[in-house]
Amino acid sequence: MTKIVVLGGSFGGLTAAFEIKRLLGAQADVTVISGDNRFVFLPSLPWLIMGWRRPEDITLNVSDILKSKGIQFIHEAAIQVDPETSKVKTKTREVPYDYLVISTGPFLSFDEVPGLGPDGGYTDCTFDLDHAIKTGQTWRKIIENPGPIVIGSAQMVSCFGPSYELAFEMDAELRRMKMRHKVPIIYLTSEPYLGHMGVGGLGNSKRFFEDEFAIRDIKAVISQSIEEVTPDEVKLKDGTKLPFKLAMIAPPFKGVPAVAPLGNPRGFIPVDKNYRHTKHNNIFAIGVAMAIAPPEATPVPTGVPKTGFMTVKMAKTASATIFADITGTKPPAGSEIDVMCLMDMGNTAAFMKAAPVLPPRQESVTKKGIWAKWLKVGFEKYFLWKMRNGISNLP
Repeated sequence: MTKIVVLGGSFGGLTAAFEIKRLLGAQADVTVISGDNRFVFLPSLPWLIMGWRRPEDITLNVSDILKSKGIQFIHEAAIQVDPETSKVKTKTREVPYDYLVISTGPFLSFDEVPGLGPDGGYTDCTFDLDHAIKTGQTWRKIIENPGPIVIGSAQMVSCFGPSYELAFEMDAELRRMKMRHKVPIIYLTSEPYLGHMGVGGLGNSKRFFEDEFAIRDIKAVISQSIEEVTPDEVKLKDGTKLPFKLAMIAPPFKGVPAVAPLGNPRGFIPVDKNYRHTKHNNIFAIGVAMAIAPPEATPVPTGVPKTGFMTVKMAKTASATIFADITGTKPPAGSEIDVMCLMDMGNTAAFMKAAPVLPPRQESVTKKGIWAKWLKVGFEKYFLWKMRNGISNLP
C-alpha cells in the first residue's frame, strides 16, 4: 500500500486527501498532519470580524470528517521534512511517506516589521480564526469609541482581498449606523496602484477601486513600506505617520518553517505545472506553499496571491498526477491557473476573474452587483457542505 502524507488541513490539504483516497481507495494509506483540528472557511473571516458570522458557522472538525473517509489524522504540527529519507517529523514521531503533498499555507512573518501583529505588536489581522476573533473585538471598540482606521497590507504580502473587503464592509456598516463621519478610513498598501492585487490588476480593477474609494471617501496610500508600528501610529519608510485606533494590516508572507528549506529564500517551493517539486519527484506543493514569480517588478515588493479557488484546482491536479504515478497511467497535462473571486463590499459585492491568473490573459473581468454577494453567500454554504461530506470531485 502506498503511503501518502498531506501536510495541512485547509482548502488544499483536505481536497488533496479526499481526492487521493477517492482515486486510489485501498491502494493508498492517506494521512493528514496538521497542528489545527479545525477547517476554517477563510473567505468568511471578514464577516466574522464584522459580527455577521460566528466561529461555529464557518468551522468543521477535521478529524471527524477525515475519519469518515478512512483517512488518518495526526493532530500535530510538522517541524521538519527530510526529503532524503522521505519522512515528516513532528514533536512526537517520524512519519514515512512514499508521496508528500505540502499545503501548509503561509507563515505570517510579523517580526519583519517592528510592532506589527496581534500577539507581540499593535495591529490586528484576519488570516486565521483566532486573529479574526481578536480583530472583531477591536472593531466593536471602534463602534463604542470612534476613531481612525488603517486597513491594508505591508510589504511582501501575497493576499490583498480581505483588506479590500474589510475597508468596504466597515464603510458600509458605519454608514448604516450613521457613524461614518466619525471614522476616517485609510487603505494602506504595498501595491503600486489600487486593484493591482499582486497580479497586475484584473481587467478594469484600477479604475474600479479608484472610483469606489472616491465614492466612499476611503483614502488610499499606495506603494508604501512600513517602517514600524507604535501603539497609535503606523510609521512609513517615507516618514509619513498614520494615526489609528484600529490597524488591520496583513503581514509579510513566508513559507512555513517546516518546509521552507525545500524552497526559495522566502521559503516558497518551486514546482512544475503538475505541482511536483522540481528536485524531489515524490513531493508536491500546492496553494500558498508553492512559488509563483510575480508578473512584474513593483517599487515595493508584493507576492502573487494563491486563493482557495486556485488551491483546490492545484490539489486536484497534484492528486491526479500521484494517481497516474501509482497506476502507471498518463498524468494530466499541466495548465495555466485561472482565478475567480467574489469580493464582498458590505452593501454589494464584486466578481473578479482572470484567465490565466498572470498576464497576458485570455479573459480579465471586474464587475459589481448584488448578485455577486448572494453568490458568495451560496458558495460559503456549498463549500462547507462539500468538505463536511468529503466530496472532492465536485467543482
